[in-house]
Amino acid sequence: MAIGWKGVFPAVTTQVREDLSIDLADTQRVVDDLIRDGVTGVIALGTVGENNSLEFDEKVQVLSAIVEVVDGRVPVITGCSEYDTRRAVRYARAAQKAGADGVMLLPPMVYVPKPHELVAHFRGVAQSMDLPIMLYNNPPAYRTVIDKDVLAALVEVDNIVAVKESAPDTRRFTDFRNAFGDRYVLFAGLDDVALEGLFLGAQGWVSGLTNAFPRESVELVNAIQRGDHAKALEIYRWFMPLLHLDAEHDLVQSIKLAEQVMGRGSERVLPPRYVLEGARRAEVIAMVEKAAATRPDLTPTRAEPVLA
Repeated sequence: MAIGWKGVFPAVTTQVREDLSIDLADTQRVVDDLIRDGVTGVIALGTVGENNSLEFDEKVQVLSAIVEVVDGRVPVITGCSEYDTRRAVRYARAAQKAGADGVMLLPPMVYVPKPHELVAHFRGVAQSMDLPIMLYNNPPAYRTVIDKDVLAALVEVDNIVAVKESAPDTRRFTDFRNAFGDRYVLFAGLDDVALEGLFLGAQGWVSGLTNAFPRESVELVNAIQRGDHAKALEIYRWFMPLLHLDAEHDLVQSIKLAEQVMGRGSERVLPPRYVLEGARRAEVIAMVEKAAATRPDLTPTRAEPVLA
């Protein structure tokens, strides 16, 4: 199954009103602003989109609203994060009906499957619908590893096409490339090792902090793709203090707070999460304000960008 996924795919936020109802119109505005700033795809209802804090019907409503506002300008890939295969199949089918362009499929939540169970879960969802699938590997968060043996067992499943690699061990990009060639499109999925993943063959970046600084994120990937390594390093080093937030337990609150400081969205989150308070809140605000005050020059120093 051929796909054209590459570049910067922010894991977009789900906007919430003061009464904790879902603000579909503001979610659409946030997504539209990101597209206008040059992102090349969006991940709806990932971790940053608070997938597991939403009811099934709310997930479908949010996804449908995002598909509507995107209107075919970039691919819309939706997170599929469920407790078991039956629930995952139900949501994946609903996502296809809602017009998603792909599914970012997570391992089962809570239960840690054995490798053959993980393969069966992925295969079961893939065979239930026709959308292309990006598998999401994040061992620190989900205690499950999508290793070479799992990927080898899925090679013949045509619509499993990509892997979002969020393990901090960047050697995995080279190991996967050596083992499978270009069978799986690789995406960098952990913000503070994104540059390393992109240098090692990832075609795109699923990013959290792009929600606050989309233009810098897009230019970072553009610079790598045109071979302007000096510009990429300049942006990456400027960005790194914020990128570290993506690896923290409170990443959702931190990213939504960064988004609010930059005037792009609201920090409100759904329970059991609560907005940051005290010293942590002040720390994140100071980091974002410093980044905003010291933004790097985005003027290309080599050939024209390939994403913009």
